[in-house]
This record gives sequence, structure tokens and C-alpha cells, in this order.
Amino acid sequence: MARVFDRNMFIMLLAIMIGVVIITYFVADIMRRSQIENLIVEHEVEIQEITGRNENFTDHFLQGSIKMDSAREIREVGNYHFDLAILWYDSALSAVNNSTLDMYRGRIVSNCTEAMSSYMESHKRFDESKFFFERAKNYTDNNKYLELLGYYVGFAQSGRNITLLRYNASKYLMFIAENLTLSVFGNESGNENLTLLLDLFNETMDLYDGMINDYNWYSDYIDEYVFFDEIREPH
Repeated sequence: MARVFDRNMFIMLLAIMIGVVIITYFVADIMRRSQIENLIVEHEVEIQEITGRNENFTDHFLQGSIKMDSAREIREVGNYHFDLAILWYDSALSAVNNSTLDMYRGRIVSNCTEAMSSYMESHKRFDESKFFFERAKNYTDNNKYLELLGYYVGFAQSGRNITLLRYNASKYLMFIAENLTLSVFGNESGNENLTLLLDLFNETMDLYDGMINDYNWYSDYIDEYVFFDEIREPH
């Protein structure tokens, strides 16, 4: 009788042990699956974050570049009209009668107006490009990319500076043309308003001449240096 009891106890204990092992295995398997699923979710989130950062960086950089390219082109249009205004102004100084002076005055005013419009639009787009380049910094921690963006921000700021100065110079030149008369030629000091305008124009052009070197440096450096080929990691 005792043997039967011992055998039954043994079988029962063995069954319990097998059950515990099976349950432990299933619990461990469930935990492993849960951990794997959590890792997959974490990796997917990381991938989405990285993809989102890359897309945002690229989007902001491209928008900044497009704005900057258009700003540079529009600035050249402004330069064209400004140079023409200067040419007509030099010609106006040699006018011998009022009809000729009026003709030159009209051309100066017309070209200054066109130049002011172009410079203001260019200034606006340089400002917008600077905004996009600064925002792009939020989507990268790569030192080379941050260095690159620093150059573009500096270039955009330089563009803002010189276009605003040329806008003011165009405005002063237009006012000078409107105050030109045959009687003031060779005696500009006799017209206080004209003298003030000439001083303002010359001061503005001096500031422009001082800042255009920075603009040209940024322009040459950015145009000639292939940033991304140097930065890109080897595959």
C-alpha cells in the first residue's frame, strides 16, 4: 500500500514539476516576445525620428538654398538698374539745357525705382533664406553640417546688409536727381538739401564698399567648396 502511495506521489510531483517547467517556459517565451516587440517598436520610433529629422533638415536646407539663389538673381537685376542710374546721373551732370536734364532725370528716377524694388525683394528673400538655414540647425547634430549652415546664415545676413544699403543708396540717388537743376552744377553747396543728400549717398556707398567684400567672400567660399561630398559617411 505504501509503495502505491509513493508511486502516486512521485507521479504527481513529476507532473507538477513538468507543469512548472512548461509554465516557466511559456512565461519566459511571452516575456521574450514582449521584449522583442518593445525593441521593434523602439527601433521603429527611432527610425521615424531619424527619418523625420533628415527630411526636415533636407527640406529646410533646400528651401533656404532656393530662396538664396533667387535673392542673388534679383540682386543682380537691382545692380543692373543701379548702374544705369549712375550712368545717367553722370550724363546729367554734363547737361547744357533743361530738356536734356529732364530726360536724364526721368531715366535716373525710373532706374532707381526699379533698383529699389529689386533690392527690397532680394533683401526679403535673403531674410527668408536665413530663417530656413537657422531652422535646419534644429534637425542635425553633425558638426560639419552645422559648420555648413553657419556659412549659409552668414552669407544670407551679408546679403541682407548689402541689399538694404543699395536700396538706401538708390533712394538717395533718386532724390538727388529730383533736386538737380542747371543752376546747382558746380555749386552744389548752394543747395543745402542736395548737399545733405549727396553726403548721405556717399556715406551709404562707403558702407556698401566695406560690406561687399564679406558678401563676395561668402559667395566664393560657398560656390567653390563641395561640403556634402566631404561630410558624407563612407558606405
